[in-house]
Amino acid sequence: MTVLDIKGITKSFGSLVANDNISLTLSEGEVLALLGENGAGKTTLMNILFGHYVADQGEIELFGTRLMPGATDAAIDAGVGMVHQHFTLADNLSVLENIVLGTEPLTSWKSNTAQAKIRLAALAEEFGMHIEPDKLVADISVGERQRVEIVKALYRGAKILILDEPTAVLTPQEVDSLFATLRTMVARGLSIIFISHKLHEILAISDRVNVLRRGCMVGEIATKDANRDSLAEMMVGREVSRPKVEHMEAGAPVVEIDNVVVSGGRGHKPLLDGVSLSIHKHEIVGLAGVAGNGQSALGDLLSGLRAPTSGSVRIAGDTVKDYSARSFIATGIGRIPEDRHAKGVVGDMTVWENMISENLREKPLWRFGRIIDFDACREFSRNLIEHFDVRCKTMEMPTKQLSGGNMQKLILARTLQNEPRFILANQPVRGLDEGAIAAVHERLLAAKRAGAGVLLVSEDLDELFALADKIVVIYHGNISEPLSVDEVTAQDIGIMMAGDLGHGKNLNRAGVA
Repeated sequence: MTVLDIKGITKSFGSLVANDNISLTLSEGEVLALLGENGAGKTTLMNILFGHYVADQGEIELFGTRLMPGATDAAIDAGVGMVHQHFTLADNLSVLENIVLGTEPLTSWKSNTAQAKIRLAALAEEFGMHIEPDKLVADISVGERQRVEIVKALYRGAKILILDEPTAVLTPQEVDSLFATLRTMVARGLSIIFISHKLHEILAISDRVNVLRRGCMVGEIATKDANRDSLAEMMVGREVSRPKVEHMEAGAPVVEIDNVVVSGGRGHKPLLDGVSLSIHKHEIVGLAGVAGNGQSALGDLLSGLRAPTSGSVRIAGDTVKDYSARSFIATGIGRIPEDRHAKGVVGDMTVWENMISENLREKPLWRFGRIIDFDACREFSRNLIEHFDVRCKTMEMPTKQLSGGNMQKLILARTLQNEPRFILANQPVRGLDEGAIAAVHERLLAAKRAGAGVLLVSEDLDELFALADKIVVIYHGNISEPLSVDEVTAQDIGIMMAGDLGHGKNLNRAGVA
């Protein structure tokens, strides 16, 4: 039975055609994966389905009835539920309050919590999702929040569930639990649209894959007939292969963190609590952990944006005294920030202005001591744009108009052209497609071969195992002992990400690293 029929959807934003005559169907009890590069039109299409946008052309039928365009309430009433990549829960409310919020009439003078709990218990039992309705959302784990978002959609009667990058911040064990839940849901007749950049997950959970490229539907394939390489090639329009890591003999330490504490402020636990870590030349150390466990504080520390409350940081053997971005760049630190939009670039500045922003004080870009040589700046940027394949209409365009992948390549070009001795790569491929991921990974491996030490901060264990020589795990501001990627499994790392850092010590005592 067809539960969703999208017919000829076209949507433009000015001269940009985000969706170009897209059609697809979804059957009852089916998991349909939606795959595509950044900017391919996936999110726009789902926002049209959920009523956030109105299509310029085309129509959508749900269960044989035409869906009113641009009406989120109509989509929800028709049985569509959407779980966004970034959770939309209120931390100061309980699980129950978050789930029932907006489902009761405004004329009700109080919430019928007893009836809501009975209904929640029935949903949890039917789909095998344990939740504690009276807990504050602020006090539950990321995996529990994911379950709450799904239950919230089911509570509203969802028969079609849209999941946008649902595993982005989950541990491997939480991913396994989520997939078990999804299989239970499908067995009970629910239909799922699964959006992800993780090809192995698409192959594991979906029945069929639809591929978008530059706003057009370019392919459809049964998952049983697909593999990782064929999906990647359909997505980007060419053969894509990620570079393979080359283990090298580590050299001298380039960055050493010794018993560092970073305060969380009055009444709060430390953001970093007695952290010690060394990164050497010709070495990539991967940092695994669920978001919010101290990664941002560590990134700020190693970017010169935050000084430790106690403990010390040494760069090439010298203890750091000046904690500033300018000082760290001068000592050979390269920074790929976690949020490329907020911290990596100034969106309203041009591409060339962002490209020179960390090199503006270099003599080739100046004339007569203090006058900017704009011709030299543009030539400097032009060379980097060509060398790093930053695709832009013109380097005079605002940087905010670049795609995510090209913005990341701009940051890489600006960072790596200085041949840094240490690179902080904080979520360097978050939200990027296969082609952009391969390009970023190759640049990091080339820097390692040239002698740099790299700290790779990522929530994607596949990425860490593909690039890193060692992995450490961060949990509540504490960091585990380093573990060799050759002798540890994703399940081991997942156990540690959930809080059992001692699991790593047991592995080391067993001779893992």
